[in-house]
Amino acid sequence: MAALDQKSPNVLLQSLCCRITGKSEAEVAHQFQYAVRVVGSNYAPTIERDEFLVSEKIKKELLKQRREGDAALFSELHRKLQTQGVLKHRWSVLYLLLSLCEDPRKPSRVGSYGALFAQALPRDAHSTPFYCTRPGSLPLSYPERSGPGGVQISTSMGTSGISSLGVYSLNGPTPTPQPLLAGHPPQTAGQQLGSRLAWALPNSSALAPTSRAPLGPSPLSTRGPRPRHDGDLTAEVGEAALVRDILYVFQGIDGKFIKMSNADNCYKIDSKVVLCKSLRDTSNRLAELGWLHNKIRKYTDSRSLDRAFGLVGQSFCASLHQELKEYYRLLAVLHSQLQVEDDQGVNLGVESSLTLRRLLVWTYDPKVRLKTLAALVDFCQGRKGGELASAVHAYGKTGDPQMRALVQHILSLVSHPILNFLYRWIYDGELEDTYHEFFVASDPTVKTDRLWHDKYSLRKSMIPTFITMDQARKVLLIGKSINFLHQVCHDRTSPGKITPASKSTDSPKDAAELLSDLEGAFQGKIDAAYFETSKYLLNVLNQNYLLLEHLQAMRRYLLLGQGDFIRHLMDLLKPELARPATTLYQHNLTGILETAVRATNAQYDNAEILKRLDVRLLEVSPGDTGWDVFSLDYHVEGPIATVFTRECMSHYLRVFNFLWRAKRMEYILTDIWKGQMCNAKLLKSMPELSGVLHQCHILANEMVHFIHQMQYYITFEVRGRTFFSSSSLILSLLSHSPSSPVCLGLWLCVCVQVLECCWDELWNKVEKAQDLDHIIAAHEGFLDSVISRCLLDTNSRSLLNQLRAIFDQIIEFQSAQDSLYRSALEELTLRLQYEERKKQRDSEGEWGVTAEQEAEENRRIQEFQETIPKMRSQLRILTHFYQGIVQQFLVLIMTSPDESLRFLSFRLDFNEHYRARDPRLRASLGATRGRRPSNI
Repeated sequence: MAALDQKSPNVLLQSLCCRITGKSEAEVAHQFQYAVRVVGSNYAPTIERDEFLVSEKIKKELLKQRREGDAALFSELHRKLQTQGVLKHRWSVLYLLLSLCEDPRKPSRVGSYGALFAQALPRDAHSTPFYCTRPGSLPLSYPERSGPGGVQISTSMGTSGISSLGVYSLNGPTPTPQPLLAGHPPQTAGQQLGSRLAWALPNSSALAPTSRAPLGPSPLSTRGPRPRHDGDLTAEVGEAALVRDILYVFQGIDGKFIKMSNADNCYKIDSKVVLCKSLRDTSNRLAELGWLHNKIRKYTDSRSLDRAFGLVGQSFCASLHQELKEYYRLLAVLHSQLQVEDDQGVNLGVESSLTLRRLLVWTYDPKVRLKTLAALVDFCQGRKGGELASAVHAYGKTGDPQMRALVQHILSLVSHPILNFLYRWIYDGELEDTYHEFFVASDPTVKTDRLWHDKYSLRKSMIPTFITMDQARKVLLIGKSINFLHQVCHDRTSPGKITPASKSTDSPKDAAELLSDLEGAFQGKIDAAYFETSKYLLNVLNQNYLLLEHLQAMRRYLLLGQGDFIRHLMDLLKPELARPATTLYQHNLTGILETAVRATNAQYDNAEILKRLDVRLLEVSPGDTGWDVFSLDYHVEGPIATVFTRECMSHYLRVFNFLWRAKRMEYILTDIWKGQMCNAKLLKSMPELSGVLHQCHILANEMVHFIHQMQYYITFEVRGRTFFSSSSLILSLLSHSPSSPVCLGLWLCVCVQVLECCWDELWNKVEKAQDLDHIIAAHEGFLDSVISRCLLDTNSRSLLNQLRAIFDQIIEFQSAQDSLYRSALEELTLRLQYEERKKQRDSEGEWGVTAEQEAEENRRIQEFQETIPKMRSQLRILTHFYQGIVQQFLVLIMTSPDESLRFLSFRLDFNEHYRARDPRLRASLGATRGRRPSNI
C-alpha cells in the first residue's frame, strides 16, 4: 500500500488521538471515529432567537442556585441594556452568557435523546474493513480463504458491519463481536436490541455437529465444481464463493459475481458466470436484502447530514440506524461463522456450514423487517416534524402484530422530540423549535399588544394524527397563556406554581407508554395543565385588571345602559351640541361629562373605570352640528386590550353613534310632545290654528310610533325575543296613546329589563368561560349580532340610509313645529296685550280702542292668518316626504332575508295605512300575515 500523506487531515487527526490517549493506532479506532464525527458535524443552538426567553432562562438558572439577588441585578442590567443602542446582537451575547454558566459536569439537556438521534452522522462513515484501523481506505479485494493475509482481512470484514455503526448506539460505541468459536454461543454487546434479528441463529449447534438432518445437501450428493482460475468466468462458481459474495451484498458492497446494476436498480449475477439455475435464483432472492439495506442506508446518510431535517427527522434516522445495527449484528455473526470455517478448514456440505439455503431461512425475518423499513422510508419522503410522525403513525395501522410492534417502536423514538417540545411548551411556555417541527408556530415580529391574537398559531400540517385538534388547541392555549401572563400581565409567578409539572418523557420508553394511553394519561396531563393555567389567567385578569367591570362599563356607557347618566348628559350637552361642530372644544365637553358623572349614580363607579371614560369628536363635515360629531370614548390598554381590541372598540363606537342618534330622536319627540301638551290650552283661543295643530299631532304620533317600534326591534329582536307578554301590553297601550309619557316610561322600563336580561345571557357565557378565547369569542359574537341587528353591516346599508333619512325628517319636523309655535305664541301674546290694553282703557273710563288701533289689529291678524296656509303646506310636504321614506323603508325590510325585519314591517304598518298606498306592500304583507298564524 502506498504511504499515506502525512499532512492529510485524517492522518493528523489520528495522530492527535494517539497523542491524547497515549495508545497505538490500532487501539484508538473508536476514538478516531468519534473525532471524525465531531469534526464533520455542524452544531447549532437549538433555541429560538428570542431575547426574552434567553433572559428568562438565565434568571431561572440563577434562581435554581438560590441567587435571588443576582437574578434581580441581572434583570435590572438587562433592562438598562435594552434602553441602550450599543449592542445590536443582544441575543447572541445573552446566549453566550447562558452557555458559559452551564455546569460542565452536568449532563447535556440533549443527553436524554440528542445522543441517540439529534447528532449528525460523520461524512466518512461507511462499511469498509480498513476504516476501523487506518485513516484511509483500500480497494475491495477478495483473497482466497486460505493464507494468513486472507484470514486477517476476512476477520476485519466480519466485524466491519458493527464497528462502523457503533458510535451511534444508545450507550456509546458498540464493541466488535468476537469470532464464534466452536462450542461457544455468539456474544453480542446489545443482546436486547440484536435478539430481534439474530434470534434464528443457533447458539452452539451452528458449529457443533448434531444428529439433526442438515439443511444443505449432504457431502455424498454434492458434486464439486470444476476448478476455476482467476479471471476465468467460464468455470462454474461454487456455493462457497456465492456465500461470501452474498454476505458482502448484505452490506451493500459489490461482490465478485454479484454486482449492483444501475440500469435495473437491483443486484444481479454477471451473465457470464456459469451457475446452475437454483443457485442463481436463490442468490437473486438473497441479494434483495442488500438492495433494501442500500435504500435505507442511503436515506439515513443523506438525511443525517441535513440540519433542516430537525430533531424529529434525526430521531427517525436514529430509529432506522437502530434497526440496521441489529441487522449488522446478524451479519457479524454470519461473518464470524464464515471465518471460523476458514480457520478450521470446514468444507461445504457439513451440517454446521453456511449455505445459501440456510441464509435464506435465517434472513427471512430480517428481510420482512427491512421491507417494512424501506416502504416506510418511501412513505416518509419529503416530510418532517409532526407530519413525519403522522406518516409513521398512519403506517402502523396494520394487522401484522410484528410489523405493528416495529412501527410502534419507531414511532416512540420519532414522537419523543415532539412530546419534549410539548411538555416544555405547556409547563414552561418555552418554544425551542429551530427547524419548525412542532405544531405550535411563533412569530417573533409580533408586538406584545397582539401576542394573544397573532404571535402564536397552529401549524395544522404539523399536528400528529395521534393528537386530536381539540388537544392541539388546548396545547396552544396553555403555552400562550403562560407567555401572556409573563409578557403582557407582567406576572412573575413561576410556571411550576401555576401548573405542577408531571413526569415528562425522559426516554423513548416513556414516550411509548404515553402513546399507548392517549385517551388516559396523555389527555389527563393536557386537561390538567389547560384548566389550571386558564383558571389562573382568568383570575389575574378579573382581580388585577378588572376585566368583568370593564365589560360592564362598556354596557353602561357605550351601549347607553346607564339611563340617568345618559339623560342628564344629553340635557347638559343640548346647548353645546346645537352649535356648529367647528365651534366645539373638547375640554368644554369633557367638563360637562365630569359634571354629569358627579350628578348621577355614575359617580359610584370604580375610579379606574371613570378615568377611562372620555369625549371624542368625530371628523367634521360641512354643515355638521355638535350632535353629528359627538361621541363617548373608553380608553383601553394593557391586558384588557386583548379582549377590547381596536376592531371591537370601533364596533362599540358605531353602535354608540347609532344608539345616540336614536336616543336623540326619542329626546326630540319627547320635547315635541311636551310642546304640544303645554301649548294646547294656550292656543285654544286661536281656532284658526286647530287644523294645523291637528296635523302636527298626527305627524308626531306617526313618528313616535315609528321610533318606538324601532326601539322595540333593537331592544327585543337584537337582544333576544323575550317578554312577549310585556311587548303585547306596550303595543296595545301605544295604539291608544303612543305619545303618552306614561307609555314612554313603561316602555323604557321594560326596555331596561330586556336589555339586562339579554346582557345576562352574555354575562353567563363569560362567567362559564374556561379560557380567554371563550370570553373573546362570546364578546365578539355579541358585538357582531348587535352590529347586524342595528343595520350597521354592509348588507343593510340601504336600510340604514333610509333610517337616517327618517331621522332627518324628525329633526326638520321639530324645526317646523318650533317655528309654528313661536309664530303662534307671538301672535297670542300680541292679542293678549291688545285685550289687556283694551280692558285697562275701559277701566279708566275711556274708549277701549280707537278706530285706527282696531284697524291695525285686524290687519295684523289678517297677516297672521295668511301665514297659516303656508304652515299647513309645509307640514303637508313634511308628511309626504316622511311617509314616502317610511314606505320605501317598508319595501326594503319586506325583501330582507331576516325574519325579524319582515315582522317589523307588520308592526310598523299595523293598520295597513301604507299597504293601501303602495301595491308592492300588499302581497308581501298579506303573505306575512298568512304565514304568521302557522308559525304560532
